[in-house]
Amino acid sequence: MKPGIHPEYRPVVFRDKVGELAFLTRSTIAGDQTVTWDDGNTYPVVDVEISSASHPFYTGSARVMDTAGRVERFQRRYGGGAPAAVR
Repeated sequence: MKPGIHPEYRPVVFRDKVGELAFLTRSTIAGDQTVTWDDGNTYPVVDVEISSASHPFYTGSARVMDTAGRVERFQRRYGGGAPAAVR
């Protein structure tokens, strides 16, 4: 690897404030703020909008779409005949 062209790879804390989840990993992203971690060291922190702690798919609060009902409603509204023949 060429020296001086790669970004600094360092420990960073990613924090999801909604899901109250934070984890320490390594990244090249630079955070504006810092936080003191459980080990007593200070690390840059990056706030994320969504993570596995707050995403509806992982929390089990995802809504299930009733596609059969939607198709029937479309058929009733716009007619459910066969498609028009191509001339």
